[in-house]
Amino acid sequence: MYALDEPTARVGSAVIHRQPVVHPDRSVFGYAVRGVVLAADGSEEPENRVEQQVEAQYRILDPDLLTGDKLLVLRATRRIFGDEVEIPYAGNGLVLEIPGELAIRPDAYDLAATLKMAGYGLALGEYAGSSRLDRMLTLVDYVKVDLVKQHDDFASLVERAKGEGATVIAERADNTDRVHFALEAGADLLQGPMFERRRPDNERPLSAGQVQCLELVRLLSAEYPDQDAVVRVISTDPELTMRVLHLVNSSATGVRRHIDSVRQAVVLVGPRQLFALAMASIVDARAASVGPLWSVLTRALTVARLTNSDAGYTVGMLSAVASHLQISVDSIIERSGVSDAIADAMRDQTGPLGPVLAAVLAHEENDTAGVRAAGWEPIEIAHTHLAAIPEALATATALATPQAG
Repeated sequence: MYALDEPTARVGSAVIHRQPVVHPDRSVFGYAVRGVVLAADGSEEPENRVEQQVEAQYRILDPDLLTGDKLLVLRATRRIFGDEVEIPYAGNGLVLEIPGELAIRPDAYDLAATLKMAGYGLALGEYAGSSRLDRMLTLVDYVKVDLVKQHDDFASLVERAKGEGATVIAERADNTDRVHFALEAGADLLQGPMFERRRPDNERPLSAGQVQCLELVRLLSAEYPDQDAVVRVISTDPELTMRVLHLVNSSATGVRRHIDSVRQAVVLVGPRQLFALAMASIVDARAASVGPLWSVLTRALTVARLTNSDAGYTVGMLSAVASHLQISVDSIIERSGVSDAIADAMRDQTGPLGPVLAAVLAHEENDTAGVRAAGWEPIEIAHTHLAAIPEALATATALATPQAG
């Protein structure tokens, strides 16, 4: 595991953005990572002026802890593209994203061909259609098209890229309308936050198991949780029983003898892990697909660390789960019985916890202006979010049940 101490994380004030790239069913294909450096006015510095700061951030990252067992899509700097500095190693595969300004260089095709021969996957970023960019289509594996900047030409750009055999990634797929538009136009993959920031028009009904999990959350949210009631709720749900026993007997807990008693397991696991376990059941996390739970836990840990509170953990966790389940915030507030401070933060990002959640949501959307509007510095949010990723992955992996079959 890598450690991001405060001085290292602030080298050159570079902010690392990481977003999932997902299939239409929201299963994770890979993670797109890029570094940006912000000027004093909050705007992004030109990449060619700050690439050394970005490369410094890349060097301290552990790709495998950023992506788990998925592909890393890394935005290349000029020197990485020219093979002048070492390219980070990613055990589960690396795709170099070639920014549009590098793709139009006179030597771009030859440099890309060299990288291709060396075994790297290639993605063409910021594709807007031009003769110089079209030439690159014959080399790259993936093409990124921005749903906002290229909205009017999106369908034709997708058709052109796919005609050359490339897989199309639709960027800024951050709401339902954009997702539908991208898929209708033929995009293969979507890049954006794991969870949309929206209130559903037609609420999806909860299953009996999900209702039971939210009842467990309600009990655990009390100032002094009723342990007998917690044990009773878990014991009457086969899925929760299986998960809590799986967790307590896993190597992650360090328990040396096998535990068969739910009551013993509840005592050994503790409230926060039980809270996360309930969320794992709601998300239906399995060993082969921990991506959504990983994102839920990353948000929860980030808000908790920024607020230095368990209430922050609850805000982050439940806000993400509401989006994942496509149910209203009010429904999950009512069923989980959380405090007014948590409810205010989840509903409209107000109260003592609200601005922190607002800043974390903006960071997930790569919106540095939104982070600042919430009253936070992007570098602080980015640092805390990045540092939460490894712990969230370890927890998600421990909580996920083995795949049936």
